[in-house]
Amino acid sequence: QVQLAESGGGLVQAGDSLRLACTASERTFSNSVMGWFRQAPGKEREFVAQIQWIGGRTSYSDSVQGRFFISRESARNTVYLQMSNLQPEDTAVYYCAAKRIWSAEYNSWGQGTQVTVSS
Repeated sequence: QVQLAESGGGLVQAGDSLRLACTASERTFSNSVMGWFRQAPGKEREFVAQIQWIGGRTSYSDSVQGRFFISRESARNTVYLQMSNLQPEDTAVYYCAAKRIWSAEYNSWGQGTQVTVSS
């Protein structure tokens, strides 16, 4: 399994922006999908966004659509999550994940990065 490392979390105020990064330990294969998930205290982990490595097709959860933007940089084996107009309900640990495009489940996960949004 590929090793994933997230960075970029922190404490921000409502309305601020933040960019998370996730770097893979090895070349990300063309038939991969990279995703972002989050887990707030006392809640289950939820899907945020994902991107197909080849073609760049993206999808988002309804709660972040229009505010978050996922992208990838092949040369750096890195996927980004640009988050805008952050709200307190976006507070969570954000996880990066990877899977092959034919897989139903993500099988590689990062350690997570904390995002805290104050009101």
